[in-house]
Amino acid sequence: MAATDTARQHGDVILEVKNISLAFGGVKALTDISFDVREHEIRAIIGPNGAGKSSMLNCINGVYQPQQGSITFRGQTFSHMSRRQVAEMGVARTFQNLALFKGMNVIDNIMTGRNLKMKTNIFQQAFRLGAAQREEEEHRAFVEHIIDFLEIQAYRKTPVGRLPYGLQKRVDLGRALAMEPQVLLLDEPMAGMNVEEKQDMCRFVLDVNEEFATTIVLIEHDMGVVMDISDRVVVLDYGKKIGDGTPDEVRANEDVISAYLGTSH
Repeated sequence: MAATDTARQHGDVILEVKNISLAFGGVKALTDISFDVREHEIRAIIGPNGAGKSSMLNCINGVYQPQQGSITFRGQTFSHMSRRQVAEMGVARTFQNLALFKGMNVIDNIMTGRNLKMKTNIFQQAFRLGAAQREEEEHRAFVEHIIDFLEIQAYRKTPVGRLPYGLQKRVDLGRALAMEPQVLLLDEPMAGMNVEEKQDMCRFVLDVNEEFATTIVLIEHDMGVVMDISDRVVVLDYGKKIGDGTPDEVRANEDVISAYLGTSH
């Protein structure tokens, strides 16, 4: 069932991107991009390769600092913010290219997503002093809940580098969920997956949105996936916005058809 056919209720605007422009030297990656994201919705960003999609996510989570424009999160507007500050505000991110710790097991990889939640200091953690031990146990219990949710219990102690690609992507999602984000940025979470793996990931994305009440901003090339699970879609082409609306509105947009959908879909 398409996300637009569900009874999911959306709240007020939680994230607003306004007039963002980004350039590397003389090359314009983004030009005057504006859109908003409503609480509890799944908001997709699509476009051809090189359209500026990942650059847009990098601006939102503080990897890149745009030359112009601002980003407002829950009423707080900023033009420059570090990745840590963005994470502390409640924005988590997965990346197109996995950046997991391949030699560490699944539990420990997902535990790294709890770092910002740690209140004890490094000394206490190193010697597992009382408060630190209790805190770690609480965080591990939360991580076990995520592992159960993502149905990877059988791989809890397995080094991530030994897992199939589709399961590694699931661990990457789990690490982001461990941050308990209000907004989750997913950069091509289904890239490189077979049909069955994509179906599983679609289910998890929808469940995260519904059960965790997490707002999701999604980059994805599979138009079937985008049209099925997204509430609204923004379309980029050569760093410019050429479409914005519901899946049906975007599907009928002549500029989008000409630049993107009509060429390969």
